[in-house]
Amino acid sequence: MKLKNMSRAELVDYIAAQLAAFFPDRWGDARQAIDQDMDEALDRQNVCINAVRWWKEDEFDYLHSSQHCIFLYYLANTIWRNRQNDNVCTKLFGLNKALNGFDCFYDNALPDKLFIGHSVGIVLARTTFSNYLVLYQGCTVGKNHGAAPILEEGVVLYPNSAIIGHCHIGPGTIVGQGSSIIDADTPGNSYVFSNSGKLVFKEPKRNVLADIFRL
Repeated sequence: MKLKNMSRAELVDYIAAQLAAFFPDRWGDARQAIDQDMDEALDRQNVCINAVRWWKEDEFDYLHSSQHCIFLYYLANTIWRNRQNDNVCTKLFGLNKALNGFDCFYDNALPDKLFIGHSVGIVLARTTFSNYLVLYQGCTVGKNHGAAPILEEGVVLYPNSAIIGHCHIGPGTIVGQGSSIIDADTPGNSYVFSNSGKLVFKEPKRNVLADIFRL
């Protein structure tokens, strides 16, 4: 994958410098930890970028805020899976939260193919996610009394929508702006709107996923 206006070594230095600026405790060697798992994280990033129709294939732009947001998650999650370095992973989580308003802990398993439209205010609990996940600003996936949702493939959360609690969200579910699904299931392949606490399902008029992803 091509790194736009930056070499691999420069990207390692860049991320390490960002961490040092936000967390100047000088504890541990963040650069070494980043360097060890950079290639695997970039491979994951490449799969994601190539899945999104609107992004240039095989090119990562570190100044593209959505791409950078996704990369910080992949890097933190990769380091955690391989080495359980909670110091560096927590800093990467905090950096992503500070820069992008993206609240997703590093041990959460996001899919290989996802799209973030605008990251600000996204909160994701540890739960089951699937490929072709679409997230817009202000959306929430959370637990209710310990129960977490299950999201099947191709779920879209439009701005300020929420999926909370014991939910099984069927494939191709599109959650309308400002709508909330709480302790309820969806049949899939439908728009979902909440109206006075009740869910309303409508048939999609177009293939939203095909607009966003290279299917």
